[in-house]
Amino acid sequence: MVSKEQKLELIKQFGGAESNTGLSEVQIAILTADIKNMTEHLQIHKKDVPTRRTLLKKVAQRRHLLDYLAKKDVNRYKAIIEKLGIRK
Repeated sequence: MVSKEQKLELIKQFGGAESNTGLSEVQIAILTADIKNMTEHLQIHKKDVPTRRTLLKKVAQRRHLLDYLAKKDVNRYKAIIEKLGIRK
């Protein structure tokens, strides 16, 4: 899980103000942080099936948000991918 401090930092970095939590970029950034934490956890605990399932759900949710952003505004999509280093 991402701590409250980390979430606030991500919201400020990608949303501008603390009230912009609904922006796609903010949601994608929070999901990416969660995915990174879960991936590290699963490298240690390989048989943790519930966490693996949750990880797959979060990856799918992020994929949907990225698809939406790509349809809405390609420049914002490219910017968020570059900032987070998701694609190569």
